Amino acid sequence: MKLIIILSFSFLLNPVLAQESRKGKVIVERFLAPSLQGNRGGEDPMRRLTIYLPPGYQEGARRYPVFCFLHGFLVNDSLMMVYNRFKELMDMAILSGKLHPMILVLPSSDTKFGGSYYTNSALTGNWADYIGKDVVNYIDQNYRTLANRNSRGLCGHSMGGYGALKIGMLFPDTFGAVYALSPATLNWAAEYSLTNPAFKGMDSFRNEYSAKQITDELPQGKREKFYIQLMADLARTYSPDEGKNFLSAAMPVTFVGDSMVVHKEILAKWEANFPVNMIDQHLSALKQLNALKIDWGRNEEFPHIPITCLQFSKKLEANGVKHFAEEYIGVI
Repeated sequence: MKLIIILSFSFLLNPVLAQESRKGKVIVERFLAPSLQGNRGGEDPMRRLTIYLPPGYQEGARRYPVFCFLHGFLVNDSLMMVYNRFKELMDMAILSGKLHPMILVLPSSDTKFGGSYYTNSALTGNWADYIGKDVVNYIDQNYRTLANRNSRGLCGHSMGGYGALKIGMLFPDTFGAVYALSPATLNWAAEYSLTNPAFKGMDSFRNEYSAKQITDELPQGKREKFYIQLMADLARTYSPDEGKNFLSAAMPVTFVGDSMVVHKEILAKWEANFPVNMIDQHLSALKQLNALKIDWGRNEEFPHIPITCLQFSKKLEANGVKHFAEEYIGVI
């Protein structure tokens, strides 16, 4: 992931001399998210925010633009802050004059099954609204922000990149710039398909694991089990059915022996949530954005990512949506 690009996505300043002693500050808060209250999936509406405040914030009355970073599946805000060295990178970019001083916000969006997918769900809560309304309102009310779309950006990686694109389409009056890094599951392709073994393994899996055990016992390194957890999480997000099974969700395909049965109504619910398919209904919103960028690695760990990122970019181009798209070598 090309982290330095995240930091250079805002307007650049001419280089200025920096005082090495001036550093930003990271604080962690918890707040009650109205959009998640009362959800029937048992998700905690008390959410954590990891917040970077730029150098000089504590000493003056200046207001700052806000940059919101959305984390990926099976991780959280605190892991991303440490793993990506955001504090060090933000300090370096701001103090060298390459980046405007700004507030960086990482909201926790992990769930019992690994990820919210930044999507409003009848079961797990309204996670798009959580970002587009709750987080934005909390930060604006409690910090000195420039509270307008032109001073507010949205970025994310993998599931977070998916979320950045989706929320950018749903909240164009809230976010003026969107940047998606290696966004995942934009559309069916390659291993992310109805023929993925995870769907066939789901029936026996349901009988062996509780919801808690899914998260506890399926490490990311085990690809098939990773996809079982992903598909279970997406089903609870896209196609909840509280009387169905311990997942409280329906799958787009099931199996009778080796024969696949496609459930068209459920499949349609999934596909309606794929950002590639959302473009047609949200062209006006996409064209309102001041800046839109998507990039991906040619050799991504998950083969569907470069395929669907290119699909997304080509569809934007065909519909006259100005954007930046970049493919780099990536992991080999």
